[in-house]
Amino acid sequence: MITITDKGAEKVHEFLNAQETDTSGAGLRVGVKGGGCSGFQYNLAFDEKRDGDEVFEYAGLKVFVDQPSLPYVRGSVIDYVESLQGAGFEVNNPNVVAACGCGSSFRVADEEEVSAV
Repeated sequence: MITITDKGAEKVHEFLNAQETDTSGAGLRVGVKGGGCSGFQYNLAFDEKRDGDEVFEYAGLKVFVDQPSLPYVRGSVIDYVESLQGAGFEVNNPNVVAACGCGSSFRVADEEEVSAV
């Protein structure tokens, strides 16, 4: 399961409402791709459901996760934070065992361990 904080959901709704197209089926896509100094990077985007996606809903917001990414982000909480360093979405992921210093990439336990979570 993926959850999103009230602030995170509010910001996604704001971004989607600012679009000048029909966003009734839109939501936040959460994915993982290889890269960065620690092995994986998050890929967050505004998107619509695709075949095979797992869909989570919170406060009227859809969160889409593709099947290959799901074991790596299962149990995560997505928040929107504002700080002196800037503002943006932050993923609190219980599967992360190490992250790079800049926070843009992460490493998880062996895939077998992640799948068992």
